[in-house]
Amino acid sequence: MASVSSCETVWFIIEEIRPGDVIWFPPGEKHWHGAAPTTAMTHIAIQESLDGKAVDWLEKVSDEQYQA
Repeated sequence: MASVSSCETVWFIIEEIRPGDVIWFPPGEKHWHGAAPTTAMTHIAIQESLDGKAVDWLEKVSDEQYQA
């Protein structure tokens, strides 16, 4: 990750993420992560696959939700 960004869980727990930070979500926990309003975000995700599937993409976050 090359900038300040954030992540949030379905429980509305928001964490600020900085370069070098490591974050972990329990399997199956609904969450999102993204850049801060004034910076971009890059990251590396490592996950296992179950029955040949590594991720379940959920609904997109709207601009209104992201700005909230």
